[in-house]
Amino acid sequence: MIELDNVAYSYSGDALLTDMSLHLAPGAFHFLTGPSGAGKTTFLKLCYGALKPTEGSIRLFGEDVHSMSRDAIALTRRRIGVVHEDCQFLDHLPVAENVALPLTVSGQASPAQTDNLNELMSWVGLTGKFNARPPELSGGERQRAALARALILSPDVILADEPTGNVDWEMSQRLLRLLVELNRMGKTVMIATHDLMLIRAAKSMVPARNLRIANRTLIAAGADL
Repeated sequence: MIELDNVAYSYSGDALLTDMSLHLAPGAFHFLTGPSGAGKTTFLKLCYGALKPTEGSIRLFGEDVHSMSRDAIALTRRRIGVVHEDCQFLDHLPVAENVALPLTVSGQASPAQTDNLNELMSWVGLTGKFNARPPELSGGERQRAALARALILSPDVILADEPTGNVDWEMSQRLLRLLVELNRMGKTVMIATHDLMLIRAAKSMVPARNLRIANRTLIAAGADL
């Protein structure tokens, strides 16, 4: 689904990531670890086509990103749901409209999508927050709204960048359970995190691969958790 082959990424001539290879297979579950500044966010951006490698190749669903047009990458990215750490929303719009924005932008909004939106909002525990504005949400509610927005187009892959970084342990567990459930539904999941307790908590829920960025490259940091 997403394949990296000897990928490197340099910024202003300085190598940030080098010699990185990975195959994200259907139904896989990965944790991505590494210290702050190691390049986890950059790595995820490479995985969903927001950045192109300066060396090596990346294939998204069989297509090399170097040969893809901007429009082709945008279409492909509909199959990849991304949960950003900073959870940016349009504060003047209700939460439900923020969640549905990918449908609107992609021209897929329709009355038939209303039931899907209702079901998704219920699944993430935001049934009573349809008309709330983003500033009215707690940190955990914002993260769950961000997850719902990432899922609204029914992607095949979910990439989550520090999804539990700004919430308490109880909410971290709840978000983890949602991501594990998505994986059990056949979705490929990668979570970038520095929270080793979260990774240990996943041990009884899902077989996962633990990867680590160290010395600018990707290494296996443990087998099945």
